Amino acid sequence: MSYADCCGKYHDGEVWPETAEQLMRTRYAAYVLGDVNYLLDTWHATTRPPALNLDDQDSVQWLGLTIVRVESGAVTDSDGIVEFVARYKLNGKAVRMREVSRFVREAGRWLYVDGVIE
Repeated sequence: MSYADCCGKYHDGEVWPETAEQLMRTRYAAYVLGDVNYLLDTWHATTRPPALNLDDQDSVQWLGLTIVRVESGAVTDSDGIVEFVARYKLNGKAVRMREVSRFVREAGRWLYVDGVIE
């Protein structure tokens, strides 16, 4: 799947992700691209940090995202959970980050609330 089909239209603000899983995928792509504005815009106001520093991204090589589990988070739901594994190399060392993320839908928009890294 191309970037334009997967995430570009969301990052450009043309449309908003319809499911929690779509939002998770677009947020992963935003980390890969260093798109701080998108990450902050899709973070729930109650848990969003005042700023996000991705300056160390030059030492990160993103390798892939695997969705492990999705609970709720559909078009008609108000909350959802997405468990994922993100793989990357940091200074040449392979890393696997597994997180269970919580999402809520407010005013028709899915937002990232928080996550527990396992």
